[in-house]
Amino acid sequence: MANSGAVLLSEWTKVRTVRSTVITLAITFVVTVGLGAGISALTNSQWHTMSPTDRATFDATSTSFSGILLGQLALIVFAVLVVGNEYSTGMIRTTLSAVPRRWTLLLSKAAVVLALVLPVALVTSFTAFFIGQALLGSHSTSLGAPHVLRAVLAMAVYMTLLAELSLGVAFMLRKPVASLGLLMPFFFLISPILGNVPKVKTVARYFPDRAGQQMVQVVAGTNSPYGPVEGFFVCLAWVAVCLAGGYLLLRQRDA
Repeated sequence: MANSGAVLLSEWTKVRTVRSTVITLAITFVVTVGLGAGISALTNSQWHTMSPTDRATFDATSTSFSGILLGQLALIVFAVLVVGNEYSTGMIRTTLSAVPRRWTLLLSKAAVVLALVLPVALVTSFTAFFIGQALLGSHSTSLGAPHVLRAVLAMAVYMTLLAELSLGVAFMLRKPVASLGLLMPFFFLISPILGNVPKVKTVARYFPDRAGQQMVQVVAGTNSPYGPVEGFFVCLAWVAVCLAGGYLLLRQRDA
């Protein structure tokens, strides 16, 4: 039976040396920063068309993070492939033979995802912020303004939590197509749509992406049911549920 250190090193080597790791994390950075820069520039150019209410509640920090709406999709692909690649190739049988303790395997993969995503998320968050503020011109804010540094760090935390959530879903569904078929529509279509349906939006406010939006807000919205700290704990609860579900199914099923 392999010890925890050897399992962690093995998982680190497997994930780090796969080409999709570099590609998906690079796409996350490029899309998040690029789209955020474009929306910031557009917002600055269209400032005169905004209503007084929109100007009063304008949040320069979260505007520079607008690119996460698409950037998070590449991050989901990365986390799903960390688990799904082994099931697709049949390598999971070898992995489970070498690491029969399923909890050790899951925690090792979660630790590797954390070690890879958090640095990328920090670079992405700070880069998106500084470029976005530069393009917002006179409507920008600074890192030293109240709550701004907290929001920038919160974006990196949200991206990391999202990757861990996706990892848990991948453990539950095992197949990359099934995992992406659930996560992609949920974050790109279902959550945004349900968030605007009158009788459902109260529940949709507690979806992980909505909680992530609360985490990075500096200016509180008029319809915000909770603040950044509560948003963090909502995201954390989603991660805990998904990883626990992944562990329970991983423990009960064969490869």
